[in-house]
Amino acid sequence: MTTQLEAPTTTVTKVGAAIGAVVGNVRLGGDLDPGTVAAIRQALLTHKVIFFRGQEHLDDAGQLAFAKLLGTPTLAHPTSKSLESSEHVLPIDSDYGKANSWHTDVTFVDRIPAISLLRAVTLPSYGGSTSWANTVTAYANLPVPLQALVDRLWAVHSNVYDYAGRVDETRIGGVDVKVQTHREQFISQLFETEHPVVRVHPETGERALVLGHFVRRFVGLSSAESTQLFQLLQNRVTNLDNTVRWQWQPGDLAIWDNRATQHYGVADYDDQPRRLHRITLAGDVPVSLDGVRSTARTGDATHYSAV
Repeated sequence: MTTQLEAPTTTVTKVGAAIGAVVGNVRLGGDLDPGTVAAIRQALLTHKVIFFRGQEHLDDAGQLAFAKLLGTPTLAHPTSKSLESSEHVLPIDSDYGKANSWHTDVTFVDRIPAISLLRAVTLPSYGGSTSWANTVTAYANLPVPLQALVDRLWAVHSNVYDYAGRVDETRIGGVDVKVQTHREQFISQLFETEHPVVRVHPETGERALVLGHFVRRFVGLSSAESTQLFQLLQNRVTNLDNTVRWQWQPGDLAIWDNRATQHYGVADYDDQPRRLHRITLAGDVPVSLDGVRSTARTGDATHYSAV
């Protein structure tokens, strides 16, 4: 189904019932008019992840200029400076590892990014797609007893297993100095944050699950109990009916609401190079259903992002 947005020529076409839409007839950049920007933002809030084809003209500067129309960019990453291509651009590069685990970006800090923009730079000849899941519908579709449980549940998130840092320190033929340097930078600062498992979306008022692979444990539960409950809830989020899978093409850009989604980079492209550039926009500190804000246990992320 294709619908006309408020901007005169911009269209949005759903690609899945639960999540995802393609926005067409727009050339992204820092010179977009306010009406088009508002239409894009509304499409994002409605569909959680939106896709743009044919944006080959964008480079890092153009991607950043457009991103600034939607919000305030964060630093590229709180810790992984060896991956940065600029102050605000994080390369998602297969040479450093693969993001093949369901996650919401940077939940190990208190100020979770609001929006992420990912642009295709180098693509493999096959595979390399990305999947997104809707954490709002995942919550809404929980049985009432499970909703009652998670409504008051809190979880500790940590960057110990950040996908950007999950790389081998040695490779065939000896140590890769570049990878080892990145690893040392990554572990130089530990972050742990308590987040509510259910947050209130600051723009839509929707309830969304805050989970993903940065969760280490649930507050008040044992490790074994945390593992079992985490898997139960994650299975609800990543049920195929609740996801969309995007096969990248040159010139593609995806934008997702990081407050209402998880995503997964599918590692089905063997040893081919794959590189995409990500810019994240500053978000707020999540708030639970009873109005309590997330709390940083370890680490200060004020250098990474304003709130």
